[in-house]
Amino acid sequence: MSINATLIVQAIVFLILVLFTMKFVWPPIAKALDERAQKIADGLAAADRAQVELTSANKRVEQELAQTRTETSNRLADAERRALAIIDEAKARATEEGNKIVASAKAEAEQQAIQAREALREQVALLAVKGAEQILRKEVNADVHADLLSRLKNEL
Repeated sequence: MSINATLIVQAIVFLILVLFTMKFVWPPIAKALDERAQKIADGLAAADRAQVELTSANKRVEQELAQTRTETSNRLADAERRALAIIDEAKARATEEGNKIVASAKAEAEQQAIQAREALREQVALLAVKGAEQILRKEVNADVHADLLSRLKNEL
């Protein structure tokens, strides 16, 4: 065979090989490459979605934390206001109780002063009668002088 015939036969074999490769070998390889590229693209898209969801979740968490902080500070302020109200109420009750005790003590002191005055009036009346008895040196009639003693009490 000549060199030309060898080249032509090799070209035909090469063409058959290329056709065979394009028909039977290339489609599975291309399909595998396409599937791999699709998986990579899906993975990248999922990563992007996950990143967006993570950002969204972080924003929600920050909002909830801010809301929780606000609610906590509001509750603390309410608790402080309630505590102050309770303290003020207790002070008012204590002041009221103290005023009642002072008023009761004043009333009791006034009552004791009235009783002491009455006791002094009776003693003065008795002393006056004893003094009059000694001056007169005669018997004193209790019925007659009872009216005098009651008038003397009233005058004192």
